[in-house]
Amino acid sequence: MFFDTDCGGVVSNIAYLRFFEVARTRLTDALGMTLAEMTETQVFPAVARTEVDYRRPARLGDRLRIRGRVERFEKARMICHFEMHRLGGDEALVAECRQTVVLVQLPEGRPKRIPPEWLAKAGNSQPE
Repeated sequence: MFFDTDCGGVVSNIAYLRFFEVARTRLTDALGMTLAEMTETQVFPAVARTEVDYRRPARLGDRLRIRGRVERFEKARMICHFEMHRLGGDEALVAECRQTVVLVQLPEGRPKRIPPEWLAKAGNSQPE
């Protein structure tokens, strides 16, 4: 989108955060942590840390693909890793992102252990 770029047509670094947020939401959906499930249980993810390594510039008109996975689970948090690639041509790595996401029980706002059923869907039986 044009509003994601600077005057030279290069994607703004802040836009990457939005792209990775969409990817994280899709990843948690795939793990069974859907918005409906979160609303029912009142357990929600809170991003505690985001690190982005920008490898190559994305430009206006580029088609991008983001792949994500959970690197590991801990008691109440998960560490997610994402890679953004440009589609077509060289399939260059554009950026990498690592996020620390803490599960929070509302309304108290206290950390909540990752439910075993979410771990099972992710292929992990126990958090670290």
